[in-house]
Amino acid sequence: MLLATACDPSSADKASPGGDDGKPAGGTTATTDTKVSTAVVSIFPEDGAGDVATTGVLKVQASGGKLSSVVVKDDKGTAVPGAISADGLGWTPSDHLDTSTEYTVDAVAKDASGRESDKHSSFTTVVPKDSFVGFFTPEDGSTVGVGMEVYLHFNRPITNKKAVEKGLTVTASPAVAVAAKWNGDQDVYIRPQDYWAAGTKVTLALNLNGVEGAPGVYGKQHKDVHFTVGRRQVSIVDSAKHTMTVFKDNQAIKTIPISSGAPDHTTYNGKMVISEKYVKTRMNGDTVGFGGEYDIPDVPHAMRLTNSGTFIHGNYWAAPSVFGNSNTSHGCVGLHDVRGAGDPDTPAAWFFNHSLLGDVVQVINSKDRTVQWYNGLNGWNLSWADWTSAV
Repeated sequence: MLLATACDPSSADKASPGGDDGKPAGGTTATTDTKVSTAVVSIFPEDGAGDVATTGVLKVQASGGKLSSVVVKDDKGTAVPGAISADGLGWTPSDHLDTSTEYTVDAVAKDASGRESDKHSSFTTVVPKDSFVGFFTPEDGSTVGVGMEVYLHFNRPITNKKAVEKGLTVTASPAVAVAAKWNGDQDVYIRPQDYWAAGTKVTLALNLNGVEGAPGVYGKQHKDVHFTVGRRQVSIVDSAKHTMTVFKDNQAIKTIPISSGAPDHTTYNGKMVISEKYVKTRMNGDTVGFGGEYDIPDVPHAMRLTNSGTFIHGNYWAAPSVFGNSNTSHGCVGLHDVRGAGDPDTPAAWFFNHSLLGDVVQVINSKDRTVQWYNGLNGWNLSWADWTSAV
């Protein structure tokens, strides 16, 4: 009877798994930390805000703890880049926001004990009155000469130029410092101190979405433009000697007889960059202030050097004896050619076929002033000190 009672599971004397007092083995009691985190998350702008500026407003802060996670996304689910500060007390975006866009913010902070506090918020950015874009040179994927400047023309006047400059990044490999210079309110030029090195790969990053270029006028452009600098070619036109010497990689490879501007229509001095090329084009004196003095419908092998109408081009209407002996043009640099641009052996055809957009043609010994830096892609006529000056 005693044995049966000791083994009966229904006996009132049976022991609990942890001991005779019902507590877990080891004699300790499990507890849960129910204290509220002392960390507080603050998000600016406030939840539900509208008409929020695209820069300078969005920020996340923590008190009583440190931020551990901040995720900001637009209404398409794209994350906004940003960084938590080294002290863990703040987060700001590393880029501007876009216009007319709803954003959500989810942030988490932890106090010294690791307890979390989180907050969710949303807001909508400003609806612009107008927008702007920049038309750029050179084209994406092109190979250019060492004198090519990065040039943008904006379709709206820009008053907040510093903000727009921050949205334009030019990087090069091998690396070289560059600087931007404005001419008026719609044109900006970017170049290094000296000509690009041959073989340099350059990227223009346009990150203008949400940039306020003028009151109520915001950028709508996000694009990367890549171009490569080819061989170095700089040609020296000596107006007094009526010759042009072509230097490739600093070695003279050809001297060509030329005819530059006549005494009453002299050619600009200075470094001029080829910005356009045409196998044949029309040249009409009416378009450059010469009235009806000339209208040639088929000028061969023409390459633009200035916005005001200076070209280096083929000339079939002058006698061959002119080239190398006299200056007879209205300011252009002429090389012997044939009508129709069909002979590849003429000096004009040779130079055209060996030239890239961005090659430099430098005129010396002309009885004219130096070309204005903004008349074409001709900023190389300014010293680096003048280029980087505020004026």
